[in-house]
Amino acid sequence: MTTDTAHALLQLAKARELIDAANAVLGAADLPPGHAAGYAKYTEEIDQSLSRAKVRAAHALRRSGAHKLDQVSFRNLGEAFAHPTLQSMQDAVGRTITGRTHFRNTRSMMHDWLDIPRGTASDRLILADCLLGGVDDSGQPIAPWLPELAAEYNDPTIDPRLVMAASTKLHSARKDLGEGAAAAAKKAKLERESVAFMHAEPKSARKHISAMVAEVKAGQRPLKALLESIGIFKKGLRQGLIEYVLRVLPSQAAYIEAFFASIDNPATVAGNREGLKDAEVQFTGEQANEWDDEASMPDWAQPEAEHEDSADDSQHPDTSNAEANQSTSQETTAEDSTDAESEADEQPNGRTASAPWEDLKPERRRLVGLMALVMSDRAGSPPHQKVALATPQVSIILNYEKMLAQAKDFAVTSSGIQLSPGEARAALCNAGIYPVVLNGKSLPLDLGRTQRLYSKAQRRVIRASYRGCSYPGCSMPAERCEIDHLDAWEKGGRTDIKSAELNCLIHHIGRHCGLFHAVKIPGSRPMVLLSPELDPEQKLRINTYFMTPAEALEAQALADETTAKWRAGELEVEIVDP
Repeated sequence: MTTDTAHALLQLAKARELIDAANAVLGAADLPPGHAAGYAKYTEEIDQSLSRAKVRAAHALRRSGAHKLDQVSFRNLGEAFAHPTLQSMQDAVGRTITGRTHFRNTRSMMHDWLDIPRGTASDRLILADCLLGGVDDSGQPIAPWLPELAAEYNDPTIDPRLVMAASTKLHSARKDLGEGAAAAAKKAKLERESVAFMHAEPKSARKHISAMVAEVKAGQRPLKALLESIGIFKKGLRQGLIEYVLRVLPSQAAYIEAFFASIDNPATVAGNREGLKDAEVQFTGEQANEWDDEASMPDWAQPEAEHEDSADDSQHPDTSNAEANQSTSQETTAEDSTDAESEADEQPNGRTASAPWEDLKPERRRLVGLMALVMSDRAGSPPHQKVALATPQVSIILNYEKMLAQAKDFAVTSSGIQLSPGEARAALCNAGIYPVVLNGKSLPLDLGRTQRLYSKAQRRVIRASYRGCSYPGCSMPAERCEIDHLDAWEKGGRTDIKSAELNCLIHHIGRHCGLFHAVKIPGSRPMVLLSPELDPEQKLRINTYFMTPAEALEAQALADETTAKWRAGELEVEIVDP
């Protein structure tokens, strides 16, 4: 056994030399694109292996009591590392003692000998407890705290980094789970659902697992306790900035998210990028534009270009009307403007509106919009004439069956925030109500061949139903997505709800380029089929990013069931042409 482990250590030493030699060439060379992709791919796979090895190494240090090695053993280790041979590795088996040693415990050894930060060392030992097992006071092994995730972690085909992130999240709620059989059942349920998320859609798994853990930590806190904790708290001056902490109720967060969506959307007046940059001058004193005069501006920034864009937009009545109404209602109309842009092939000059130049980070954009709201006068005038005040529009989806069953997530905003029954009732009392019946017959909203662009009512239904881009893992909200005709209008397609999908600008173009396919399912929302090089399993998928964890699990189960029926020939689906 000692010879086997010595040989394995020698292999690691040679692997390190090989990796260093390969990086010296690949990192300095002007690589062709295929080799660059291979370099990145192998590096990520090596990182996955190392991520798994780091936790196993921490577990081995603790299990073997390596922090108790004597001085001679450490000298032998130094010789083995400097001149790695099979004999030097065998001589470095080491001997532990019970007297005074260099290190007090495993974490101390990891920090002082391996130069690992104490927090990182603690995290690796926690992961070892969760995924590999621990050691009790008598030195006896303890089973892993998360056995289902431990099985995933030991599977070489699974990315261990995602399993480790999920384990860390679940461990953070260990005290909140309590003790006894009920706590064990709750932990097992969290494990099962975490594994389901990781297998179904790894890109959204972290978000949903974090939401599940947040629900556990929140518990059943009464409204009075919640109200005592909300507010804006000043933390003080840090690194030249004044920091505040904002704690709000979910219903209040829904308005904030809607406000951000309006500011983030360049199709709204409130989201006008040039206006936001100019408004920021009031706070920074720095010029927003980088050009001294019109002569130094690029073509896309010239005033004439703005007039041409306006002329193009006027060809589409829905778009121009929406822009005219934004000064009063400020309702997001991304679908109007972007649908018009997607029809550039029908315009005489063939132009498409260029995308706004995104040189303001989202955090800065939102702050400028918020400050414009705070600094507006009583008449509602913003501090800069080019900035319009954003008026949040919150969509709340009520599930009637879940409401009768008293499920926690019967009321959910379009951004995926769960509302309590009291918050949902308050919203019904105070808000303007637009009744939208989902999963019903869409005939009153279907326009057939009467018009090409989707109506305002149709757009509201599609946004409420799909909430964001259809591409799995995409985080672009519905307000910034384009409505995509799945049945090409020029080929006789209809402007009906069942023939529509939401896609962000990137994935809208990607679908029409054939990079992935939309799939129409009888009696269900459209799904997505990725290309074989991205998804060798060729499963039908739904983007669950904007769903609650419970909704995401239901959607994934529906996608899996639909995939199974499709492969068995029990269900006819239509793979939409680009």
